Amino acid sequence: MLNDQRPEPLRSPELAGLSAGGIRHGFFTRVGGVSSGLYRGLNVGLGSNDDRESVLENRARVATWLGVPASNLCTPHQIHSARAVVATEPWPERPQADAVVTDRPGLALGVLAADCGPILFADPEARVIGAAHAGWKGALDGVLESTIEAMERLGARPARIVAVLGPSISQENYEVGPEFVERFTTADPDNQRYFLPSTKHGHEKFDLNGYTVDRLRRAGIGASHLGICTYADEERFFSYRRTTHRGEPDYGRQISAIVLEEI
Repeated sequence: MLNDQRPEPLRSPELAGLSAGGIRHGFFTRVGGVSSGLYRGLNVGLGSNDDRESVLENRARVATWLGVPASNLCTPHQIHSARAVVATEPWPERPQADAVVTDRPGLALGVLAADCGPILFADPEARVIGAAHAGWKGALDGVLESTIEAMERLGARPARIVAVLGPSISQENYEVGPEFVERFTTADPDNQRYFLPSTKHGHEKFDLNGYTVDRLRRAGIGASHLGICTYADEERFFSYRRTTHRGEPDYGRQISAIVLEEI
């Protein structure tokens, strides 16, 4: 059972290779939490209708795995924006933003997702880290570039930044309507390459993973993704779109997080 285990997040080889330099990260799944029902497992979404004490316990378990107090787990109030903020101390109140960066050891940066793309960033030489939440709107509006720019202001350099996109919805399960396609192709006609025809008339399937990684690379940084679909793997991941298709009233959120350890 999910609730009988402790969190054991997924990790990327690119970021795991930085652990010797005191950078710890995890793309957490549903495994290891205390929530039940629709939220079964490690639901960390304060904006969900889950029991608040269960959510706080789940967040405390994430913080423990990262080696920090629960108060040092910094997750913004996400609004599908391009706004990136800098964390210099634990937050008394979550700022409205979709990315957070820091150069302070002991502050764990996290973003929540349930199909959108969680991206973790690190410049091991400058010891600057970041976390961004990029759904289609945030990615299109520039949240990835905002994160990189905020890291640069703390001394990071694009050529040294490693970025990894965690579990998010795959193209196979991301069907969109003509207005969605038009929004992207109006911004850049070349964006048509991120769409494939759907069996539903007038609809197409969007490659959020490919679009996100390509934007990161065009910004001059090394980027990769885990290639794991949240929609298709119910045992390990919450999914907003899966919940919507089933007509369920709410859904949980998983977290992806990174921290600079003291060295």
